[in-house]
Amino acid sequence: MTNQQNNELMVVANEIDKFYPNGCHALKAVSATIHRGEVVVIIGPSGSGKSTFLRTLNQLEEISTGSIMVDGIDMYSKSTNINQLRQNVGMVFQSFNLFPHKTALENVMLAPLKVAKRPHKEVSEHAKALMKRVGLEDRMNNYPTHLSGGQQQRVAIARALAMKPDLMLFDEPTSALDPEMVGEVLDVMKGLAKEGMTMAIVTHEMGFAKEVADRVLFMEEGALLVDDTPQAVFDNPTHPRLKQFLAKIL
Repeated sequence: MTNQQNNELMVVANEIDKFYPNGCHALKAVSATIHRGEVVVIIGPSGSGKSTFLRTLNQLEEISTGSIMVDGIDMYSKSTNINQLRQNVGMVFQSFNLFPHKTALENVMLAPLKVAKRPHKEVSEHAKALMKRVGLEDRMNNYPTHLSGGQQQRVAIARALAMKPDLMLFDEPTSALDPEMVGEVLDVMKGLAKEGMTMAIVTHEMGFAKEVADRVLFMEEGALLVDDTPQAVFDNPTHPRLKQFLAKIL
């Protein structure tokens, strides 16, 4: 357990269903909570609904039925400004999506300047501090094509942090990386966990999940089957499907 959680709920997802137009039932009555300062890791086989569920938490995927509250705000209320809410929810994807014509530092500064309209000096100082935080203070003026995959993903994390979010979502952030670059990205995420950042992470890195998670969610075919501590999930799994899954990958 990495964090001293308080009892304040950051995310409350209640009975989430997601149907696609082709009839695919991608999420089946998924209910889960994330407390402020908690690290929740979501695992499961490919196609189990992990990423779909994660993406509903900032409405990149719309739900069909159910409700999602983020920091006390009903995400699907007509009165909710979803763009404003998204400013408070950082997202890091498998692909880095950096602007190739901008330097690493400029990529980090872009959203606070354009979206949040913060003063240039303040944004610049914060962006430089973030680049140092992710171990790239010597790469600030490099363009993405001159950075390794691991470095680009660390810039992407700094870019998400630049908006000063209260919640960070990571969708398989290391799956597109060469194996030797995975560690440098996971180390940055471990640092965020120690600092008390609220995080929901979809990953196939089981060692990382065991080390960093406060809770682990196991999904299969759109349903949430297990919600428990990493010790219970990895050291003493009781659900037969979870046992089967872990036996194949560990």
